[in-house]
Amino acid sequence: MSTRLRRAILVVVLGTPLGGAAGPTPIWSDEFALAAGAGPDAARWVHDLGSGGWGNNELQTYTAARENSFITADPDALDGRALAIRAMRSPAGGYTSARLKSQGKFSLTYGRVEARMKLTRGRGVWPAFWMLGASIPTVGWPACGEIDIMEQVGHAPGKLHGTVHGPGYSGPKGISGTTELAAGAALSDSYHVYAVDWSPKKITWSLDGRVYFVLTPSELPAGTSWVFDAPMFLLLNLAVGGDWPGSPDATTTFPQTLFVDYIRVYGPPAHCG
Repeated sequence: MSTRLRRAILVVVLGTPLGGAAGPTPIWSDEFALAAGAGPDAARWVHDLGSGGWGNNELQTYTAARENSFITADPDALDGRALAIRAMRSPAGGYTSARLKSQGKFSLTYGRVEARMKLTRGRGVWPAFWMLGASIPTVGWPACGEIDIMEQVGHAPGKLHGTVHGPGYSGPKGISGTTELAAGAALSDSYHVYAVDWSPKKITWSLDGRVYFVLTPSELPAGTSWVFDAPMFLLLNLAVGGDWPGSPDATTTFPQTLFVDYIRVYGPPAHCG
């Protein structure tokens, strides 16, 4: 089947159904369809750069170097290409990796955000796909709000976490749901689809179309506020170490690579009649 035909079928399945009400409207995507060896699309992504622990005592330095983020051939990706975010040991000691964000390029308020990804495996490795409130430059974190679509700590390779952070429920007090693959399978074994459906009073997390966590304002801690009602931008990164996953140990191999087949964003469903 040609790539063009396969993608046309995906639009029918994930976009507007055949017959009935109109479905979610595609509003943004990155299919990572650039030439192998190219960097992430600069029209869609900005590199976050630097070290300093990133608020979590992380060990990596984020760079814009091609060895840390690049398009690669992957026969398991739908069109044979994927974005690779690679964490590496530095010859000088420490680690390098990449963190991408759509800040200043794209943001959304409500809708469906999904990515098809193949994760990592190893103690101290921490991939994430998430959103931050676009108001962060003025109100700071956590007042801006944060929705973590996918987080995984490498010593639990089959376990997926979905979390929100806001004022009064941030950091270790973030509100989370989890799910785990059956029979000891790992999220690094194959591609899976990670998604959130975000509406004014509800956020729903799913893995491969199966819902595993739903959050509404009534479930927030007493005296706290729902801040998920304003534009948010996308982030994608692969961290090393930190307070939650801990540091790599002798069992952790490098390089570690997060593969991203696509990211697709849909607006809220249109209702007919």
